Amino acid sequence: MIQDMWHALLHQPNTQWVVLSTMLLGIASGVLGSFALLKKQSLIGDAVAHAALPGICIAYLLIGEKQLLVLLLGATATGLLATYLIQLISTTTRIKKDAAICLILSVFFGTGIVLLSQITQQAGGNKSGLDHFIFGQAAAMTRNDVYTMAGAAGGLILIAFLLFKEWKLLIFDPDFAKNSGLPVGLLETLFSTLLVITVVIGIQAVGVILMAALLIIPAISARYWTDRLGWMVVIAGAIGACSGIVGALISTISTGLATGPLIVVTAAGCFIVSFIIGPKRGLIQKLMAHHVSAERLKEESL
Repeated sequence: MIQDMWHALLHQPNTQWVVLSTMLLGIASGVLGSFALLKKQSLIGDAVAHAALPGICIAYLLIGEKQLLVLLLGATATGLLATYLIQLISTTTRIKKDAAICLILSVFFGTGIVLLSQITQQAGGNKSGLDHFIFGQAAAMTRNDVYTMAGAAGGLILIAFLLFKEWKLLIFDPDFAKNSGLPVGLLETLFSTLLVITVVIGIQAVGVILMAALLIIPAISARYWTDRLGWMVVIAGAIGACSGIVGALISTISTGLATGPLIVVTAAGCFIVSFIIGPKRGLIQKLMAHHVSAERLKEESL
């Protein structure tokens, strides 16, 4: 009975497209999130996600209807603006980066909520589902929405693969990268742009509030399994993909449960498993190392 239900579910075209798009989103988030974590830019993803909301609202006010591509372009514009403002504030004033992130996040998200409230009070217009961008609703995506999201995610994964060596050098030896003639400024700007795009394409599925979690959790989980960047990127992408697939499937069979929160909860479950049994920094590994060290000290003291 259960097997027949799963077989029928997986053969529904809408389910297949939603699962594919959330899987690609999870991979892109895990890959870009790994670089962001090591570059200590994870919180910028949170600011960008919240800053995308006013861009979505402004784009809607300009065109008067909900066209995903145009809304995502608006979200990208305000997301990039937020990123550059954070960098400008932290480099030209005495305000530290974490305070600048908090400032930009609060101002942009508050502006977005005000604009969204104004839009919902307007008479007429195709504004149905615009508030889904806050918490996400993958099931509401159309085939064209999925095409846009899947294509962008695939492009992000490809670019990250092509620039892997350059970004690795920027993370671990920025001075050598600068002296070797690499266009450090261009690479940094490109990475920030790709990070913004990653956040933006995931907004409809996961929402502006939870999208940052999908960037951070798979990358942190991967750190418990390896010390090598290459494997970290692969593992983080795999955790992101599994989270997207499982969250989307559970959301499909469970009426009333949003896809975004389920994806994040699944990723959190992967983190807990990694935290406990991870071979590099896992709890069990640390306890075993502590036990071995204690036994060695005990033997040496005899």
